[in-house]
Amino acid sequence: MLAIIGGTGFNEFARLKDKRGSTVATEFGSAYIEKGILEGSSLEGMPLLFLPRHGNPPRFPPHTINYQANIKALQLSGADEIIAVTAVGSVDPGLKVGELIVPDQIIDYTYGRKHTFFDEEIHHIDFSYPFAAPIREKLVSALGQVPDCPHQTTGVYGCTQGPRLESAAEIRKLATDGCTIVGMTAMPEAALARELDIAYAQLSYVVNPGAGINDQAIDIGGITAALELGMKRVVATIALYES
Repeated sequence: MLAIIGGTGFNEFARLKDKRGSTVATEFGSAYIEKGILEGSSLEGMPLLFLPRHGNPPRFPPHTINYQANIKALQLSGADEIIAVTAVGSVDPGLKVGELIVPDQIIDYTYGRKHTFFDEEIHHIDFSYPFAAPIREKLVSALGQVPDCPHQTTGVYGCTQGPRLESAAEIRKLATDGCTIVGMTAMPEAALARELDIAYAQLSYVVNPGAGINDQAIDIGGITAALELGMKRVVATIALYES
């Protein structure tokens, strides 16, 4: 079953009908999940899970999210593939606000988060390519069909600790490291999904230029407007996603 994890500005999925929400208890804590039937898309009539990453109502900042509970709850609810929607800042100056990206790599700068389900045993996973290729390919195909939707089909997601935004010097460091976008929630979410053998990929949308890119202060008000535009494009993309 397909699951969508929604982040900042994407706390509900508009194409979900007959939805019902419940709190799923796991050994790592509980998570709120909505289950319903998709309408008006290539997935018409198919069941779908939706998990608001920051809680319902949204209240958990990135560094306090219970990622273990979220991913485990999705597994217990039947998810075998996940599209994770994330709002990001640009590190590559060529990326514009409102642009969508299907990243293909991650660099993790977080600390102190619960990064594994396997604290009591040695368990390694191959994380060479952190995002599932089949999901990425379908997302890329869908993006190509969305009118007036600038997008990139690859990118390196730099995951920072948050909740504050980055300094200009930190953005320069991220660029030097090879990052193209920056966010706060891809890790440990992606690795936890891999540990449970759930296919996982991200659909990111740019809501602001990274600090120092245009020599202007971050426009917090402008981020809200960018979220609205990004969400419309995300919903349109998922509507064209073919299972």
